[in-house]
Amino acid sequence: MDEGVSRIRRRVSVRKRDRPSLGSGFAAPTAAELKPGDEEGEEEMVAGSRRRKTVEVQPVENDSEEDMFGDYDSFAENSFLAQVDDLEQQYMQVPEHRKHASDLSTEDLCSESIKHNKLSITTVGNFTELKTDEHIKNQSRHENVSIEPDILYDVPSSQVLYFENLQNSSDDLGNQSTKERDWNASSHKIVNEELPQNRIEQHQQIDDSSSKVRTSSEENRRKSLKEHLKSAMTGNAKAQTPIFSRTKQLKETLLSEEINVAKKTIESSSDDLGPFYSLPSKVRDLYVQFKGIEKLYEWQHTCLTLNSVQERKNLIYSLPTSGGKTLVAEILMLQELLCRRRDVLMILPYVAIVQEKISGLSSFGIELGFFVEEYAGSKGKFPPIKRREKKSLYIATIEKGHSLVNSLIETGRIGSLGLVVVDELHMIGEGSRGAILEMTLAKILYTSKTTQIIGMSATLNNVEDLQEFLQAEYYTSQFRPVELKEYLKINNAIYEVDCKAENGITFSRLLNCQYSDTLKKMDPDHLVALVTEVIPNYSCLVFCPTKKNCENVAEMICKFLSKEYLKQREKEKHEVIKNLKNISSGNLCPVLKRTIPFGVAYHHSGLTSDERKLLEEAYSTGVLCLFTCTSTLAAGVNLPARRVILRAPYVAKEFLKRNQYKQMIGRAGRAGIDSVGESILILQEKDKQQVLELISRPLENCYSHLVQEFTKGIQTLFLSLIGLKIATNLDDIYHFMCGTFFGVQQKILLKEKSLWEITVESLRYLTEKGLLQKDAINKSEEEIQYSFHITKLGRASFKGAIDLAYCDILYRDLKKGLEGLVLESLLHLIYLTTPYDMASQCVPDWMIYFRQFSQLSPAEQNVAALLGVSENFIGKKASGQAIKKELEEFWVYRALLGELTKKLTYCVKAELIPLMEVTGVLEGRAKQLYNAGYKSLMHLANANPEVLIRTLDHLSRRQAKQIVSSAKMLLHEKAEALQEEVEELLRLPPDFPSIEVSATEKA
Repeated sequence: MDEGVSRIRRRVSVRKRDRPSLGSGFAAPTAAELKPGDEEGEEEMVAGSRRRKTVEVQPVENDSEEDMFGDYDSFAENSFLAQVDDLEQQYMQVPEHRKHASDLSTEDLCSESIKHNKLSITTVGNFTELKTDEHIKNQSRHENVSIEPDILYDVPSSQVLYFENLQNSSDDLGNQSTKERDWNASSHKIVNEELPQNRIEQHQQIDDSSSKVRTSSEENRRKSLKEHLKSAMTGNAKAQTPIFSRTKQLKETLLSEEINVAKKTIESSSDDLGPFYSLPSKVRDLYVQFKGIEKLYEWQHTCLTLNSVQERKNLIYSLPTSGGKTLVAEILMLQELLCRRRDVLMILPYVAIVQEKISGLSSFGIELGFFVEEYAGSKGKFPPIKRREKKSLYIATIEKGHSLVNSLIETGRIGSLGLVVVDELHMIGEGSRGAILEMTLAKILYTSKTTQIIGMSATLNNVEDLQEFLQAEYYTSQFRPVELKEYLKINNAIYEVDCKAENGITFSRLLNCQYSDTLKKMDPDHLVALVTEVIPNYSCLVFCPTKKNCENVAEMICKFLSKEYLKQREKEKHEVIKNLKNISSGNLCPVLKRTIPFGVAYHHSGLTSDERKLLEEAYSTGVLCLFTCTSTLAAGVNLPARRVILRAPYVAKEFLKRNQYKQMIGRAGRAGIDSVGESILILQEKDKQQVLELISRPLENCYSHLVQEFTKGIQTLFLSLIGLKIATNLDDIYHFMCGTFFGVQQKILLKEKSLWEITVESLRYLTEKGLLQKDAINKSEEEIQYSFHITKLGRASFKGAIDLAYCDILYRDLKKGLEGLVLESLLHLIYLTTPYDMASQCVPDWMIYFRQFSQLSPAEQNVAALLGVSENFIGKKASGQAIKKELEEFWVYRALLGELTKKLTYCVKAELIPLMEVTGVLEGRAKQLYNAGYKSLMHLANANPEVLIRTLDHLSRRQAKQIVSSAKMLLHEKAEALQEEVEELLRLPPDFPSIEVSATEKA
């Protein structure tokens, strides 16, 4: 039998080597901790010691991976055998028991036993179940089984041993019981000799105590555990299963078992839930299925196994663009959601990136049982719904993330937030948005000591300041999956950036192009030549200094492209143009109309969000091969290219910063597609010296803007600190400020005034403005301490994220608007909610108003045309509606603005709004779905992606799956909210009056 065990282990080793893995980090899950004094725990400790000894004796390869035998590697425990034999008596008496056993619930099953064994033995309390595979139902069929060698690799190791023995004489099977008894005796003796003396004594005590109970059953014992295994293997061999592969049902069972194991491990203070970085193996399978990721990079494995990460310390990590930073963050988020059962907040810089991430993670939420909630634009609920069982992943923009944290603090739920992940952490040093991000992180650090913060960026320099602020560890690597080659173009010469060279560059080649005189005048920088070296077979990005320059360059390139470009994916390009017309009511930009047939388009902030989504989708699928874009795309959605060209070393009129340059060129090279990425910076002779400094200098430092952005920064912070009762007196507020990023950098940033003086001045300003009131508290007879409380106007201002410079003006205008509110159209409401700092952009076209007054449409494009602004401007109008919610006198606005917000968000007919709520569904797609019969969220959630592909024109499989997943996620969220509401209605109120019953009434 020792030889048989060796053969099994050798075959297991072979199967381990052949099985694809995601890296060496996929360790097997740790066993749950044993309670002291527990008899079963002692028995398992003995068994564990024996297993360790067995491993030492047998030559096992890849022993760092999970044990294929689970927790039942040794067969020599007498007390355990007794339980198995007792069960066997019932098992032999009821033949149908086998069929029933395969369907039993296996809540305490070790995840590794299910994965690698068709036969699993589970001990629950004093009861032992013997579970066999569902294929045993058919054990009476197929007496003669022929086994192909290739099939054995898909068969559990226990069956492999059986198939080898099956080819031997049938007489061996008849004599097996005698051999088995001998083996039991000898192996028991060997194990005892190897164990320490105290273990042997302990084991003997257990055997003695259990033998008293089992005196009668020993006489009737007819088979050993080996015979049970033989019987099970015989049934497996006779099953009508020509291909031994895992079924969908088994995969679902596996996930549920691993989740059940998680519940136990959480109770025993363990975070280990499975073999994939403490996550179920289902997560690994999902990454292969949804994202095609089969193996992690070495740096990702190193980062995930850092001591600081294991100990849940705050962490900052920095790698070049396209290095795979997001995957590490996603795995850490899944650990928090599934293992520790706490909510997670992910903060991203732009709405487009939030929507991209929502689409990417909704499928994971559906499969693994957590909610993915969007907090961007007009979406998001404050405070968030408190879930009964499932946890939530909040994906938010910087501003919405701040409001979400405020609402959690206000309701006393900030402790439910287990992890906060911040992408593009360097944005903490960028204007008012940086100040808001700093406020968010400072509040989390101050109010919740159990919330972990993870920050990541590709462009960080003064990391020490950020480490001190976040009390974080730091990890960095220069890894990049695709090699990036940087080039400079001066006149016709192209130079490669080389840090070892004397002046930082070395000559590479001369640009060989045949230009006519007309083309030389139109394209002096040889953009057409540089672009046509790459497109249409590969993709290309051309970064331009201004929005207008983007449009001009796109049109210029198309004028000189060959007519052959028109034939590339002609139908798909026509569909893109058609969809663009649909979402803008037939008004398509003439530049896009001319450039899209060539596979070229511009990309800048002048496009509406729907137009950007459509163009980005077309670029990602290869329908478009060239984008002319502004620098905002570099920090936006993930749109990599084979070649990135920088039209000039300027952003608008300002010279390029090192951070901006690194972000732009970081888009070059697509992992898994390109073997190399190229960046070419075009410059004039006059800029050469500055560019040479640019490519060699370190990244710029990031500094706090908390005080610099006065009304949007420190004053808003103080107002929220007092409104949320985080700090209500001068000393506490000053102590809070010392812990901010600004507090860390105060010696650098403050020259004239101290932090204490700035704190006092800001509180005085807020009090004079009527947003705060000061109360005197007698701290002692000689000293008076002042505390502050927030007024109604102050609360409305910080909850509505209103710029404090305009809050009193807004209040007066809304008050005056009530005197003569015009509801004949939505125009008056839009006027009242227009942000003051954007009013200068509005140049009304009164002729449009005159023509359309009688039938003014609430559609976004009509309002935008009337006001003379871009359409995405309208989406910002309703941001001030919170001020109406907090002030009772504005109840009329509260009733009207909810509907206005919805209309301005989607700008479609009412019947399409439910479909537009699904991430990735724009107006054109919503019309297609509605016409095809998918008229509600329920229709979409129950749709088959394959049917959608056949029903709708130009819908890719990836898009179809994302739409269905997003719809399912939304439907589950709504169902959960309704269930919570029902339970809340039926629950006894916590403040229910308790009336004591007198003794007389009781009698």
